[in-house]
Amino acid sequence: MSKIEEALEELALPICEKFGVYIYETEYKKEGETFYLRLFIDKEGGVTVDDCENVSRALNPILDEKDPIKEAYIFEVSSPGLDRILSRPWHYEKALGRDIDVRLFMPFDGKKIFSGILTDFSDSSFTILENGKEITIEKKIAASVRLAVKF
Repeated sequence: MSKIEEALEELALPICEKFGVYIYETEYKKEGETFYLRLFIDKEGGVTVDDCENVSRALNPILDEKDPIKEAYIFEVSSPGLDRILSRPWHYEKALGRDIDVRLFMPFDGKKIFSGILTDFSDSSFTILENGKEITIEKKIAASVRLAVKF
């Protein structure tokens, strides 16, 4: 987590608590020529547009006042979505026993894409059950690890 993402989380925490939501993830990244500061929030039963709007309206003036970012950026507050990314230990904990989709930076066992049930995890790796075979993957080679959306 970058210093900017840590600063956002620190500023957002009391506001999120006030509105009955929790911080799922923070993100600061450049897409094309534009910088984006994103706060992903959640709550039991899922967040609404009103939840996102309330947090955004309350946090915007604080970000303007504290000004933790030198560059111009776009601030967004949203839900992490059904296919939410797994990046923090508690994300993996909540996803145990669920289907996940994995994309790798480099091939592992001849593949770059895996789908299976998350069966275990540690600080450095996670294990999935794919087609009856347990596969342990190092987190450092994973480009993205997300909950799978099955219809």
